[in-house]
Amino acid sequence: MGIWKNVYRYFLSTDKLYWLLMLLISAYGLLILKTIPTPPDNSRSYFTTQFIAMVIGYSGAIFITFLDYKEISNYWYVVAGFCFFLLIFTLKFGKPVTGADGVNARAWISVPVIGTFQPSELTKIGFLISFSKHLNELKIRGKLSSFLHVILLALHALIPIALVHLQGDDGAAIIFFCMFLFMAFGAGIPLRYFFGLALSLFILVPVAWKYIMSDYQKSRILITYNLDSDPLHYGYQQIQARTSIGSGGLWGRGLFQSPRVNNCLVSVQQSDFIFSAIGEQLGLIGCLSAVLLLFLFLLHTLRIAKNTKDLLGSSICIGFFGMITSQMLFNLGMCLDLLPVMGITLPFFSAGGSSAACLYFGFGLVLSVYMHHDRFDYGGLALNTK
Repeated sequence: MGIWKNVYRYFLSTDKLYWLLMLLISAYGLLILKTIPTPPDNSRSYFTTQFIAMVIGYSGAIFITFLDYKEISNYWYVVAGFCFFLLIFTLKFGKPVTGADGVNARAWISVPVIGTFQPSELTKIGFLISFSKHLNELKIRGKLSSFLHVILLALHALIPIALVHLQGDDGAAIIFFCMFLFMAFGAGIPLRYFFGLALSLFILVPVAWKYIMSDYQKSRILITYNLDSDPLHYGYQQIQARTSIGSGGLWGRGLFQSPRVNNCLVSVQQSDFIFSAIGEQLGLIGCLSAVLLLFLFLLHTLRIAKNTKDLLGSSICIGFFGMITSQMLFNLGMCLDLLPVMGITLPFFSAGGSSAACLYFGFGLVLSVYMHHDRFDYGGLALNTK
């Protein structure tokens, strides 16, 4: 009886609409992955791997909600140190992944039982904690406008950005950069620093093009707006994705009976190009439904951030919002041939055990903000007083 009473108390204290949106998105994502054929050499189907990741992710999220985010942030140095170690370890001992077009990434590590794990995904959640703590401390000390401290904030963000770039995972580097921008802007960093950053990037782009970017990255950018110039190589993936989405029409060709999905004509359709599978099978209605669910989820994340009384909590929410928003926009841009291919997945839909589990950890962190930013203890359970 005591267990059910605690479950009931937990249900009262949590954000029920946020949970509902998360469950609907999860169910939709699982349904789509169930329709995608699994290669015969895979030990588990995409659906099974995703389901296991969801169970781990939801379990972690629930555990995190019982912890006060303010207490978690007090151990920011442990979180940051562990994430730094993971990125360095991956850079040195990570599993290399190469591609015919020049891709050479070392962003995964082998873990017994689990298989492969991508540490940058967990580091995104760690960055939410450490960077929010950094912003909050500067606000307390009245240093958010200080040039020196803004530079130190930028250096804080540059550490994971540089390390994942060295791993060959520039898609993750872009997401870290977007999280930095969203969180810094949300904290009230003066606009003059953003103008300075934009000017610096404008100056550095030619340098990056000549000395930093790989040949395959340059080719992906150049081919984006002229796919037909290389339809069998750099343009192939986006041409096929665009064709699949268009073939679905308004209502789609049906789950489990769409020939392009069934024949795997779009490479990595279970991950980076999951949106093409949605488009072919469920048409424009299915695509709009997926986008609408994610939009409502993001809107509710902002609502939690707005109602949070401290910068620490609101920065965590805005950072999570920035992470999901940027991944969604870049992924849809790739699939719709508006942006170059950059290896960024669609949150909660794309297959990927480490990515999915860590996204749910971020969800739990935002719920912790909701449940603990203004609360009292009742029977050992933190209850919201709103």
